[in-house]
Amino acid sequence: MERRAAVLGSPIAHSLSPALHLGAYAALGLSGWRYDAIECDEAGLPGLMSGLGPEWAGLSLTMPLKRAVLPLLDTVADLAVEVGGVNTVLFRDGARHGENTDVHGIVQALAESGVRAPKSAAILGGGATAAAALAALRELRVSEAALVVRDRSRARETLEVAERLGTSLAVHTFGELETVLDAELVISTLPPGAADAHAEALASVPAVFDVVYAPWPTPLARAVDKAGGTVVSGFSMLLHQAVRQVELYTGLGRGAVPVEPVRAAGQAEILRRAARTG
Repeated sequence: MERRAAVLGSPIAHSLSPALHLGAYAALGLSGWRYDAIECDEAGLPGLMSGLGPEWAGLSLTMPLKRAVLPLLDTVADLAVEVGGVNTVLFRDGARHGENTDVHGIVQALAESGVRAPKSAAILGGGATAAAALAALRELRVSEAALVVRDRSRARETLEVAERLGTSLAVHTFGELETVLDAELVISTLPPGAADAHAEALASVPAVFDVVYAPWPTPLARAVDKAGGTVVSGFSMLLHQAVRQVELYTGLGRGAVPVEPVRAAGQAEILRRAARTG
């Protein structure tokens, strides 16, 4: 029986997940596996999930589905409960189980760039990725962090996540950005272009993780790199969270999926898209 998985979201055509997952299947020799990108919004999620057959191993979810899926699951991993979002659904023994591999992706992306134990950190933006970043910081033993948002009202959900994680979180607006410039690590969870105006101000930060991966480098990444800091791309996060998803879908376990062939598949797709639009 063919085994299936897919990434859901709206819009979803831009997703890099199919290239990464198919690259993993090829590296593992899993010829009977298929991975698609399926357009799906919050309203369509319950119906889509109820219509999936026994060939389905799992789903990858983008926002806002990461939170919308929670009431549709039978069980949810503790970490996903703490973060308040599921980006990975597993179908096993007739049940739906939710996991969060975004946190793993952030930790691994930072580690491969040499960022393992920052003494202080700040997060830009207050969405679902900011929540995952908080959990990643906890794994790096950062117990206090700063959150920078456009409006303090946007910090409510992230503050709730911080409370569940046991992390102390100080909230600032972008008008107070100077208060976090002494952080050893800044994680920008802002959408493409939103951090551009703050690139020069953040250039002196020792390490910056920008979740944007295309177009790359971003103005923020260029500014930090020019100043001699460490720059981590959102592609690395996407890569490692996808690798972990494949391990979960296939049941092969941690470390079973070779990272470099998956990285190469994702980079090749990015280059293909750049050539098509360039």
